Amino acid sequence: MKSDASMDQPMKFEGKHTSTDLSHDSQLVQSTFKSDLLKKFQCLYEGTAKQGNPTLLNEIYTELYITESESGEINNEHEVRQIETQSRRAETEDTPIKCNDIFRPLPGQDKPIRTVLTKGVAGIGKTVSVQKFIVDWAEGKDNQDVQLIFPLPFREINLMKDKTLSLSDLLHVFFPETKDLEISSGEYKVLFIFDGLDECRLSLNFKSKVKLCDISESASVDGLLINLIEGNLLPSALIWITSRPAAADLVPSQCVHRVTEVRGFNEPQKEEYFRKRISDQSLANTIITHLKSSRSLHIMCHIPVFCWISATVLEEMLSEAERGEIPKTLTQMYTHFLLIQTNIKHEKDYEKRLKDEDMILKLGKLAYRQLVKGNLIFYEEDLRECGIDVTETSVYSGLCTQIFREELGLYQGKVFCFVHLSIQEHLAAVYAHIYFTNENRNVFDKTKQSFFTKIPNQKKYHSLSELHQRAVDEALPSKNGHLDLFLRFLLGLSLESNRTLLRELLTQTGSCSYNKEETVQNIKQKIRENRSPERSINLFHCLNELGDDSLMQEIQDYLTSGKIRGTKLSSSQWSALVYVLLTSEQKMDVFDLKQFIGANNKADEVLQKLLPVVNPLRSTSVIVLYRLWDCGVTDEGCAALTSALRSNPSHLRELRLSLNKVGDSGVKQLSDLLQDPHCKLEKLWLRGCGVTDEGCAALTSALRSNPSHLRKLDLSWNKVGDSGVKQLSDLLQDPHCKLEILWLSDCGVTDEVCAALTSALRSNPSHLRELDLSWNKVGDSGVKQLSDLLQDPHCKLEILMLWDCGVTDEGCAALTSALRSNPSHLRKLDLSRNKVGDFGVKLLTI
Repeated sequence: MKSDASMDQPMKFEGKHTSTDLSHDSQLVQSTFKSDLLKKFQCLYEGTAKQGNPTLLNEIYTELYITESESGEINNEHEVRQIETQSRRAETEDTPIKCNDIFRPLPGQDKPIRTVLTKGVAGIGKTVSVQKFIVDWAEGKDNQDVQLIFPLPFREINLMKDKTLSLSDLLHVFFPETKDLEISSGEYKVLFIFDGLDECRLSLNFKSKVKLCDISESASVDGLLINLIEGNLLPSALIWITSRPAAADLVPSQCVHRVTEVRGFNEPQKEEYFRKRISDQSLANTIITHLKSSRSLHIMCHIPVFCWISATVLEEMLSEAERGEIPKTLTQMYTHFLLIQTNIKHEKDYEKRLKDEDMILKLGKLAYRQLVKGNLIFYEEDLRECGIDVTETSVYSGLCTQIFREELGLYQGKVFCFVHLSIQEHLAAVYAHIYFTNENRNVFDKTKQSFFTKIPNQKKYHSLSELHQRAVDEALPSKNGHLDLFLRFLLGLSLESNRTLLRELLTQTGSCSYNKEETVQNIKQKIRENRSPERSINLFHCLNELGDDSLMQEIQDYLTSGKIRGTKLSSSQWSALVYVLLTSEQKMDVFDLKQFIGANNKADEVLQKLLPVVNPLRSTSVIVLYRLWDCGVTDEGCAALTSALRSNPSHLRELRLSLNKVGDSGVKQLSDLLQDPHCKLEKLWLRGCGVTDEGCAALTSALRSNPSHLRKLDLSWNKVGDSGVKQLSDLLQDPHCKLEILWLSDCGVTDEVCAALTSALRSNPSHLRELDLSWNKVGDSGVKQLSDLLQDPHCKLEILMLWDCGVTDEGCAALTSALRSNPSHLRKLDLSRNKVGDFGVKLLTI
């Protein structure tokens, strides 16, 4: 590291140089800079950066699934729940983006992209994507229009949070080898990468009125970053920010030109990873098969870090002659992983200054304390607060080679972290469990002030069920579910199989009474009391960790037998139904509400309870059908449904609401969804829904703002009237309207409005394939208007329904005359129950 004395001459950002006219010295510096970055980023360390086994990134790198995100909305669920929801999302509809193309617009996008925010849960591959981008650039493979890349992870910038300096000073500190480069703010293309926004400990106040335009002007580090992101400093510079979802809104949306989401591995990429990671392909196949057999494990394989954990555990266990019980739950997998890592320590014969028990419990204290605070990275002061001697940190990171790691930053000082949030949560649970069994004390009783000190007369407990009950009570109210996975691990550790593993790990494990059934019944009672099925989902995962599936099996039997319609479900049974539908191996592309509605279950109530299923279901396949036909849904239920769909409407293709009491109010709610530019609804059924011209006006207004996707619209049996059809006519003449099927049976259409309708269709005739005007007062006058449309050579109408429309032989004559001039497209013509007579029929037969 350079001393402060090396900061006498700040970097000069002046003059005008492009990549083609840089001086020889500047090109040499740039080449050296690329080489230095390549050395730093070319290896992928699975585990700690110091003791882990380095592998060339390009040898093991598996392309991650990255998509353009449709909104900056924050999902407050625990990140594992987000992964479980994400696992039901389709990958065929989204346009994937390679990490090297992160600044390149997609087809049809013409606006330049300066600032990109990439979000994704912990361990999903954000940092590896950044690493891949830098390596390919440094090797000259891609993005060569960029002259310099400055990777500035927030975990390292945090170390300078109290500094006051200029942007040029900041770059000089982190990248002293570039001090002689002259960089023009307008001509020299640079990229700043701020990795880990969720780890930021700076006060990023974007409402600050401090505006900086001169890169030599000094300010606080957070002030520099804000002005750089806002474009006041180096407005031509590219900015790439990565973040976990919960922190993504720290940067205002107006400062971001593109939001992308790293969704980890899709199904083929999961298998590709294991085949690259494990040289024995037969063993790799066995591991893949085992992971697929457990829904909870297979879902987690979307996270690359979990794939690495699973490969580490299963490769060792399946290679042994006496391998024991192969992990089928998350708790089993992580406990085996912890055991394997401490065994590696024994093989390497590290110093004996710290016993396994002391090390693991101290790390567990740190894990729990920081989990409660919501921190993923720690500094020396955090370790000291937890009783860890900072001079022993190298021993800690050496003993647990791939659990806890110490990193030296580009700047100065040390940064510490667990390899992944889930490892931190597991260690925190191990600590809470051991603290209780050894001391008969509850970690939740500790206050902030007494966290690591003895509390006089602290209550002693006798049954492990008491700890579990308190943990459930602490986890349930959490808005972001930050204790959800911790709770799963804590309960899972109480099983005898996992306690046996802990005894291999910690020789001084205490004992206390435990009645598993007491814990199970407490969780079931919480499920009964909790009115939100969505918030109860984690409790069902907890039951799964405890090996109790009685509630789920009961619901599964109802579903299999078809008795669910006739059964009045309790609140716990509704929650169980949501859990079963969400965790089913079979991906549903149809949500048929009718199968759950019986005499005892009202439609709106059922719909409200099953909204957690609707949310991920909308993304399970390219076409999603909401078959809510004749279910008794009212405007209230419709509002709830559209609200649930509005957060991400792009996968909804078909919505059937016919014969429900939706009314104008429900249609207005639906219109808000339809006008979303990301909505790609193709088929909409609203037959007999009590829609009037008012609702039709709202609907067509929404469709005019987003008309290109809708292919079928059924408004039959509604009191749309002349006013509503005129609104539709405005939509139909929009050149972007691609409507192919329009049903307006029994809508109060007269010959006057039929004229407006056909006039609109004549201006945009090439898309409509089917038109149903049955049971309307169309008459001969209206049919003559239609005839003008039919003889248009661009008209491709194939089906025309005119049942009971008051047509006589006069109208039939005009119709047949038009068809003779353009006869090749019409396939079906229905003139039933009209006064066509013999003459009209003769005309049709000629």
